Order: sequence, then C-alpha cells, then structure tokens
Amino acid sequence: MPEPVTEPPGVDPVYEALLYCNTPSVAERSMEGHAPHHFKLVSVHVFIRHGDRYPLYVIPKTKRPEIDCTLVANRKPYHPKLEAFVSHMSKGSGASFESPLHSLPLYPSHQLCEMGELTQTGVVQHLQNGQLLRDIYLKKHKLLPSDWSMDQLYLETTGKSRTLQSGLALLYGFLPDFDWKKIYFRHQPSALFCSGNCYCPVRNHYLEKEQRRQYLLRLKNNQLERTYGDMARIVDVPTKQLRAANPIDSMLCHFCHNVSFPCTRNGCIGMEHFKVIKTHQIEDERERQEKKLYLGYALLGAHPILNQTIGRMQRAAEGRRGELFALYSAHDVTLSPVLSALGLTEARFPRFAARLIFELWQDREKPSEHSVRILYNGVDVTFHTSFCQDHHKRSLKPMCPLENLVRFVKKDMFVALGGGGTNYHDACHRAGL
Repeated sequence: MPEPVTEPPGVDPVYEALLYCNTPSVAERSMEGHAPHHFKLVSVHVFIRHGDRYPLYVIPKTKRPEIDCTLVANRKPYHPKLEAFVSHMSKGSGASFESPLHSLPLYPSHQLCEMGELTQTGVVQHLQNGQLLRDIYLKKHKLLPSDWSMDQLYLETTGKSRTLQSGLALLYGFLPDFDWKKIYFRHQPSALFCSGNCYCPVRNHYLEKEQRRQYLLRLKNNQLERTYGDMARIVDVPTKQLRAANPIDSMLCHFCHNVSFPCTRNGCIGMEHFKVIKTHQIEDERERQEKKLYLGYALLGAHPILNQTIGRMQRAAEGRRGELFALYSAHDVTLSPVLSALGLTEARFPRFAARLIFELWQDREKPSEHSVRILYNGVDVTFHTSFCQDHHKRSLKPMCPLENLVRFVKKDMFVALGGGGTNYHDACHRAGL
C-alpha cells in the first residue's frame, strides 16, 4: 500500500476532483448578463470545453469501466430536454457542416462507450449551459431576434465527436428545435483554434521548456514514483508502461461515475493512489503559474483566437452586420492557454463543460462607448484579467473598455513576451531563443 498522501496546505484532492467532474446540479451560480440598465448587450462569444467523456487511455491489463453512452430518460443525470434533443439530432443527417464534420455522429449512442466518447452526463452538462445562456441572453437581453439568420451565429468545433456533440447540446439548450438549415459548424483542425496562423516556432520552444519543467517536477516527487510503482505491480506491467498510459485519465472516469477502481489478483488500485496523482497535478498547476514558462506558450497559443474575437467585437461595435453569438466547442488545451494569456492566474484548470464567455456591451447614454465583461464558469473575472485589473479603481463602470482588450491583444501581449516583437509573426519567429 502507498503511504498516506502528503497534501499541499489548503488543498483537498478529492474536492478538486469533484469540481473537475462538474456533476450537473440545478442551483448553479451565474453572473452572465449582469449590467446597469442603460447598457445594451451587443454580442456574446462563448468558449467551451466538451462535456464529460469516456477515458482516452486504458489502464493496462484491467477491464475498461462499463459506462453506457446511450441517452436514456430513466438514468441520472437527466435533463427535461434530453429526449427532444435526441429526436432533433436524428433529423439532422442532412445538416450543412464543413468537412469532415458531416461524417461524425450528432449524439453519443454506444452501449459501451468508445474511447473519448461524450457521455450522457456530458450532454446534460451542455444542455444546462445552453438553457442558462438562453434564459439570460435571449429571454432577458433579446440578443437574437426571433427570426435570427444563419449569419448571426458563428459555430466552430474541432473534429472530435465529443466537441461537435457538446456544441450541438449547448446550441439545442440555447435555441431549442433550431432550424437545421440555419446551422453551419466550421471545422477547426487545431486545438488552439489558430486557423491559418498555427506555425509558430517560438511557441513550440516555450512548450518544450514547459514540458521539461513538468518532467523535472515529477522526478522530484518520490511519493508519486512509489505510487506509480505500486500501481504497476498491481497490474503487472513495467512502471514506465503504466505511467505512459496516463492512469489519472481513466481513474477520473471511475471517480466521476462512481465506479470502483480496477482490481487484479495482485490487489486493487485505490483512493490513496488517486489522491497522490491528483495532488501532484495540483502541485504542477501551482508551479506552472510560478515559473511563467507556460505563459510564453499561452500568449502565443491564444493570440490567433483572441485576435479573431476582438475583430468580431469591433465589427459589432461599428454596427456592421455579422455574428451576434459565437460558439467555439473545444478542449482543456484550448481554454487553458486563453485563461493564462488573459492573466487569470487563479482560474482552475478547465473542468468538463467549462465555459469562458466574452460579452460586448454598448452604453446607451454614450452610444460610441463599448465595454466588455469576461466570465469563467459563471463568475465575473473581468477585473482579474491583466488588462483590466486596475480599471475599476478609476471607473465606476462594472466592466472594462473594449479598447483595453483590443490594446492587450494588438500590443500588450507582445510586450509581455519581451524580445521587441510588435506583431504575431515577429513574436513567433524571434531569433536568439
């Protein structure tokens, strides 16, 4: 048996894991759409992580967790729109999606989940997200007209079924029984959503340094190494093979779905093993924030998608026709760099169905003035961002001038990187690193 877990002060790995699972609940706190009455909502830009999924890895020589990925009404968690969602998805076979998305299933349907498949929990998480955003942005703020058109929505997803299905679930909660002819999902080949701007050698350099930091931290953690060794003994494989199988991915699935950890004739993988690995993940997150290597990667990794977003906001602020609601259905490795680049150092690692939202507002009393709010999982984090953390000391407005965000993306992100670059191309190809 592994020794008792040495936890960092103030950290409960089991509580952190429960937050990560993000089990759907009715009473979710939400600050989206809060603004003084003389402000008008102009556009909304939503970034989500896909919902709960089956593991991507298998613990060697153990039985896969038996989780059913069909969608059924008599299983928890449940959502009142679940059956209607399935019915509507079954009518979407002729939907117009960018290749290769049209070859993906529109909802999960395997009795034994396939690797990485969205679960019923994941669908319900995003039906809830969509309904929450519908209540705020459509019912309260009338963001879209009742006869909304295709060009007022911007929908983009990576080529994984779990992101397409998560996007569709949120969209169905947001616009129940939407007209399939008005829906067009674009395919994004990169998890960074960098479109045609993905080649960035300096970003890759920062990533290599960050991966080395992770490796060195792991080497220092004797308790973690002993835990991997004990788990490898239980499943009868070399420690290196066990570690390469990223066991925490499968263990989180067991934990979130209340399925017992696997056993062999040599013993059982247990909660003590889980706590040690989860505690190390928390320590890694903490050191990552301190060492700042990841920040260089994040600033360059997040720049293309943030640049796209401010372009949309500026067009909307100028009153040009275009997208009022943008949805990017993505991964933890999409949201994490964006959160870090924005300076949200206190933000937790993106849980299943995490949402990051940019709201654009117009002051009706001064129509030329536009402001932004940024929310993470329903919490207003606008004044925690590096570009607006001091603004509320100088202004009574409960939001940040759009110009602050634009200046941050166009200039300050490159200043933060150092090296004298003044645009994305120069920062990505800086000599001397």
